[in-house]
Amino acid sequence: MTQATILITGATGNVGTQLVKKLAAAQVPFKAIVRNGDNSTYLKSLPLVEVIQANLADAEAVSEALQGIDKAFLLTNSSEQAEALQLNFVTAAQAAGVRHIVKLSQFAAAEQSPVRFLRYHARVENKIKELGMAYTFLRPNLYMQGLLAFADYIKKDGQFYAAVGDAAISAVDVRDIAAVAACALTTAGHENKIYDITGGEALTHGQMADILSKVLGKPVKFIDVSPEQMESAVRAAGFPEWQVGGLIEDYAHYARNEAVIVSQAVPEVTGQAAISFEQFVQDYKAMFI
Repeated sequence: MTQATILITGATGNVGTQLVKKLAAAQVPFKAIVRNGDNSTYLKSLPLVEVIQANLADAEAVSEALQGIDKAFLLTNSSEQAEALQLNFVTAAQAAGVRHIVKLSQFAAAEQSPVRFLRYHARVENKIKELGMAYTFLRPNLYMQGLLAFADYIKKDGQFYAAVGDAAISAVDVRDIAAVAACALTTAGHENKIYDITGGEALTHGQMADILSKVLGKPVKFIDVSPEQMESAVRAAGFPEWQVGGLIEDYAHYARNEAVIVSQAVPEVTGQAAISFEQFVQDYKAMFI
């Protein structure tokens, strides 16, 4: 097998799965660290992929996986441990001689943000800069695929919910995030760049409901709820407390119209127009009806 010089973390998640598909289609060899071998069947079926089962908390295993790596894609689950895991990873990457880290961050990342997710992403970004490696920070807005969490409500009740009011958000399809990541990992010219990754338009949740109604051929309504109602629902769904607080902060950020900017990063980096919300619904239609 051709020596892999790219390492992927988070390869079995929403963005990682799409990134893996793009790299495999382009016949790019890579290594992938996965926590749970049960989730890596597809990865193991690919001829140019070396799957390493390890936890990012295992410094020795991470250091070993990074040997011979030139570029690394950094993505972890958004958890209370994410910042520490990512800081440990980038420190190990620098020690192993990794030249370039492509980090999945978040739109509006800033150390002074009231949103904990945006604070931790910014701290990791700043550590990568401090260590002197080349970087590409991918800062996507709200994922269109996040709506799939409401698929059962849309299917059964024709409704979905959020504490967001009538704020417009330039939501992005995870396939576009993966496309930008693939370009950053496999082509030159993305070093020391920050890409805000958005869809091609900003939509309110009410407008999203109108598009869902049109594509699905049935009425779909958006119900605006209070932050307290959303917090209760997220907690009842079993989310850890740290994530509950983070999601409420996230949606307060959206409700303040702080996620309305439309970026041209997707067409500029990939050469393709960003996937529209209508196309997203069409592609995932079977999950909503």
